[in-house]
Amino acid sequence: MFPAIGFVVLIAMVFGGFAITGGALGPVMHALPHEMLIIGGAALGALIIGNSGRELKAMGGGVMKVIKGPKYKKQDYLDVIFLVSKLMKMLRVEGPIALEPHVEEPKSSALFAEYPRILADHALTALIADTLRLVVVSSGTLDVHAVEEVMDNTIKTHHHEVQGPQTTLQGLADALPALGIVAAVLGVVKTMGSIDKPPSILGGMIGSALVGTFLGVLLAYGIVGPLATRLQQVIDADAAIYHTVKQIIIASLHGHPQPLVIEAARSGIAHHNQPGFAEVFDGLRGR
Repeated sequence: MFPAIGFVVLIAMVFGGFAITGGALGPVMHALPHEMLIIGGAALGALIIGNSGRELKAMGGGVMKVIKGPKYKKQDYLDVIFLVSKLMKMLRVEGPIALEPHVEEPKSSALFAEYPRILADHALTALIADTLRLVVVSSGTLDVHAVEEVMDNTIKTHHHEVQGPQTTLQGLADALPALGIVAAVLGVVKTMGSIDKPPSILGGMIGSALVGTFLGVLLAYGIVGPLATRLQQVIDADAAIYHTVKQIIIASLHGHPQPLVIEAARSGIAHHNQPGFAEVFDGLRGR
């Protein structure tokens, strides 16, 4: 919603302000499709040259993330705390053998099935299951710091992968002003080929050429750049739930008491999504 509102405000303020101050929109609108064809075509070509089909598809998914906003809400954080805490309790009380079927086949696990949104997230489920599988296979003899290092590497790899679309968008934003200059230069070349025309015609042609520079800068700093910035915010917001999983597992493996485990889980969650201590504590006790 907010990206759409921002786009409308941007267009209204730029073109409306230009018109209110006495600018003629006609020449700009006349040149806009041609300049957009050059700049947009060049941008598309550059994206194809610099990215694989998978990365281009991911960039489209990144734009959808901007529109939808962060994926995880307060209930998701509660769910992941409850799920991982139950798994760690099973490991502690019933032992690795009881936990094994749940982490080997999460889709067949009745415990995972209680939290369908978590189960539907392949990367998040894999972080939980793969980490606890290590603990099960080692029969609980693994060094906790080694487990933490593995989790850090897994989270880092996932974060790097999901950040690809943001990097692509930011690179496009950085390139657009220069592509606008390319369109403007072509317009100047066209103008120089008509140097014998009257000043009124030459003025219009030069104005059309300058629209290319204007369009490249507007797209870069008014649309694509802000999209990249917002996508980074969404990626960072969604990354918190992976650190929540890590905190619960590591704190539990260290043998910390449940109140400390709860605080470790809550500590990295943004305030607007952060559940209260009593909410988590009572939920774990089935209240």
